[in-house]
Amino acid sequence: MSENVALSSMRETDPIDAVVPFQVDALDARGRAVMVGPMLDAILERHNYPEPVARLLGEMVVLTVLLGTSLKFDGKFIVQSQADGPVSLLVVEFTTPDGVRAYARWDEDAVNAAIASGTADPSGLLGKGVLALTVDQGAYMQRYQGIVALDGSSLEEVARNYFRQSEQIPTELRLAVGRLTIRGADGGSHNHWRAGGILTQFLPEAPERARGADLHPGEAPEGAELHEVDEDEAWIEVKALLDTVADDELVDEDVGVHTLLYRLFHERGVTASEPNPVHDRCSCSRERVGEVLASLSPEERAESVEDGKITVKCEFCSTSYSFAPSEFDTTH
Repeated sequence: MSENVALSSMRETDPIDAVVPFQVDALDARGRAVMVGPMLDAILERHNYPEPVARLLGEMVVLTVLLGTSLKFDGKFIVQSQADGPVSLLVVEFTTPDGVRAYARWDEDAVNAAIASGTADPSGLLGKGVLALTVDQGAYMQRYQGIVALDGSSLEEVARNYFRQSEQIPTELRLAVGRLTIRGADGGSHNHWRAGGILTQFLPEAPERARGADLHPGEAPEGAELHEVDEDEAWIEVKALLDTVADDELVDEDVGVHTLLYRLFHERGVTASEPNPVHDRCSCSRERVGEVLASLSPEERAESVEDGKITVKCEFCSTSYSFAPSEFDTTH
């Protein structure tokens, strides 16, 4: 498949575990869409996540790969939430060009209580805190980090708030996660996770067309004069089309990414680029873990010895690494 192919010829090849860049020239819009399945299954099945926690982490995986696959350099894109709710930490790392790893930390009793009380929605699970989006270009480059408040909204709405506050480009997105029952070749039924999303940005040649109000009314200083700026009709149309996307369309393999993009934008001439595959791939290694242990003081390492060895388990991929204390003895 070559760059910028009309989607009318691609709907029979809907990709999974791959991000599809697209553009709608008639509306000055560009974006990316994705559906993940086997990759997400692999990430979630390593941990005994309660279903509401797994759904949250699945949404963050989709958000991260939609943004991370836009990087034009070698590095990492990291999305992380820190909050005071039952799910205290969500972190997803995308390592260029295609590696994804993810992890959630949660309080089992508090999550079970939220499920029992019917409050296991994003607001009830996350509580108050922050969502940080970090671009890491390596040891010799400065990190860039944007932060937005977790205020009781869904992760999708929190991401929208981030774009409103931090980006100069009008941006809209949709995220969805589903757990599907699929009949296998053995005749039995198996549960599988599917998650999908679409992100679109407005990029007209004349930048003044993309201007919005300088300040949201809720952020304006008292007495400040606000200047309303009408949204461009093309961007209004893009947002109206995205509003028609149902959650099940984003996770249904019978719909698929190319088919969805065609349904949304074919009247305007949507084209797509080569899909960017994404893979479940942890960046941990015995060498890296050993380097961390070597940086500790002898006293700190001694506290980690159990049954004559030091064992470290990666929180992301659950791989365990064992070391003999003598490996860090520098006296010989």
